[in-house]
Amino acid sequence: MRRPALLTAAVAAAAVLLAGCGDSSSDTAGGSSSASASADDLKGTVTVFAAASLTESFTTLGRQFEQAHPGVTVKFNFAASSALAESIGQGAPADVFASASTKTMDGVDAAVDAKDFAQNTMEIAVPPDNPGKVAALADLAKPGLKIALCQEQVPCGATAKKVLDKAEITVTPKTLGADVKSVLTTVSLGEVDAGIVYRTDVRAAGDKVKGIEIPADRNASTAYPIATLKDAPNADGATAFVDYVLSADGTKVLEAAGFTAP
Repeated sequence: MRRPALLTAAVAAAAVLLAGCGDSSSDTAGGSSSASASADDLKGTVTVFAAASLTESFTTLGRQFEQAHPGVTVKFNFAASSALAESIGQGAPADVFASASTKTMDGVDAAVDAKDFAQNTMEIAVPPDNPGKVAALADLAKPGLKIALCQEQVPCGATAKKVLDKAEITVTPKTLGADVKSVLTTVSLGEVDAGIVYRTDVRAAGDKVKGIEIPADRNASTAYPIATLKDAPNADGATAFVDYVLSADGTKVLEAAGFTAP
């Protein structure tokens, strides 16, 4: 009479064991499903219109963003903020706009929820051998010196004008550049004796130019806002890129380039 009881107990134990194995299999499948659901699903091209002074830092950010999202390609259009804003207003397809001026961003109706992500100040750039012997801001008013500035409607030109107005200096430029990079090129080629550009561009130029600091009480700054654009062809990618620029990783790249917190 005891053998059937023992057999019944063994069968029950086996059933429990099999049930446990079935649960383990279910958990494994559930884990695979969860891992699959968390995979990066961003794809396509993210087109970013960005101020010329962001060329180096945003190129780095774009490369890092692509590494984090293998299905995405970041395409940049670097130019003067005012020119980019005009293109966007005329319907140029873009996902993100990063401007070197809050005023310029405010004029773009398609911009959505713009946020400041960096700030920049001005610096004097001269050729490496400094042929004009420029040592201070006041030297820019010396007769005979050839000076390059950005066009006044461009953020770097508007900010340079603030610097000159603070210092009560009148400068008649030999050339007016379409953006800060064109001014910097003119200086590096020795076509002018000095130019007023962003300090980040002096740093990016390396030994092609020499930088001369402007005292804080005479200097001026500009804020850099970034926004996604209405009807962006890649809205998800646009949002993700803006978030990346605003992240700690984005801030680290910008600070290394010489930008400061907004």
